[in-house]
This record gives sequence, C-alpha cells and structure tokens, in this order.
Amino acid sequence: MADAAALAEGGVDALIVENYGDAPFHAGPVDAWTIAAMTRVALAVRAAAPRIALGINVLRNDALAALAIAKACDAAFVRVNIFAGAMSTDQGVITGQAREFWLERNRIGAESVRIAADVLVKHAVPLAPMGIDAAARDLVERAGADVVIVTGTGTGQETDAEHVSAARSAVRCPVWVGSGWRPDRSAAGKRADGIIVGTWLHAGGDLSAPIDLARVRAARTALTG
Repeated sequence: MADAAALAEGGVDALIVENYGDAPFHAGPVDAWTIAAMTRVALAVRAAAPRIALGINVLRNDALAALAIAKACDAAFVRVNIFAGAMSTDQGVITGQAREFWLERNRIGAESVRIAADVLVKHAVPLAPMGIDAAARDLVERAGADVVIVTGTGTGQETDAEHVSAARSAVRCPVWVGSGWRPDRSAAGKRADGIIVGTWLHAGGDLSAPIDLARVRAARTALTG
C-alpha cells in the first residue's frame, strides 16, 4: 500500500499488481491461494490509490486468474505474458489462452477489462522463428489484444527501440515498453505509447527495496518534460 501511494503521488497513470515474489512460477494455472492473496492485495492497492487505473498480471501466464481478479477488483486491464502462440520458457513450453480468455470474459461479464499482451515476451523464445511485426499482428488481429507490450530479454533488460518501431508499424493499437526503461535509456520509450517501469523506481534500482518517490517523480519528469 505504501508503494502504491508513492506511485500515485509521483504521478503514474496506472499500477500493475503481480505475483513477482512467487518465482519459480507455475507454468499453468496458479493455486487458489495465490488468486485469493492477489485479490486481497489488489483491493488494498485500490484503497491506497483509488484514482489510479489498476492492472493485474498473474505469473507466469494464468490469464484466466488475472481476469477473475480484475473483475472482482474492478481493474481496468490485465497483462498476459503469452496470449497467443507458443513460447519456450524457464517454466517449459507455454501456449496462449486467447480463446479461453475471451469465452471466460464473456461468461463473467468482464467486457470492460482490457488485454495488454506481451509480444515475444522476455525470458522466453518462440518455438518457431517469427518476426516481431508478424507476432504483434497475430496478437491484435487474431487474439484480440488491446495493447501490445514489447520487452527486452529479461527483467530490467533494455527494450530494443527498433522492436518498438516494428510493432507500432504492424498494429493499430497502443504499444508499450515493458522492461528496462530508465532515464538514460530513453530511445525505446520515445517511440512507445506507454511505458511499464518497475526495477528503476525502487530505491537503488533494487526490486526488494521500497518504491522511491523521488525516482517516480524523476521518471515522470523525464517522460513528460
């Protein structure tokens, strides 16, 4: 809740709640306890920052759990690491759940929940070679993603600006940078419609440390001028 309050005070547009501390992650559906705990946390975050849009990401790739939490907490969107296609990851091979997601979204009346989907996500490689432009088009035109997220190769790793440009040229929806942004790595961010910032906002760039309000303000200034 303290982190959420600091992020809100620093001027962010949205917050994402994810179970990053659960590593090593489930390759498939998470435990019921994880869903219950994340719902409790998400509601606490809403209370700490009630005017900020909320997103949910259930790692490694439980899109249906994220959707359920989002519906229960009135979240604006979910982030799904692998929404379409198949990727080889440190959890094994993971395949997208786009069809199952849409059927469940309709069933529970969660039409307001948007989908921010990673393209060729970090900590993973596609089973068959695919360009980022083609993968982005599949995410939007065939899987129905509302936002495409471009990342580097791992958590905190810089996103390639050329990859952002390729994705933006391929789709007619917002494209976000999903990893590695910091003020001295601005190229990818300048080409994107949005940026997810995690690592750099923590004190000393240490994910185990609290959010640093001064860094949040510095990031906001760097991004908005």
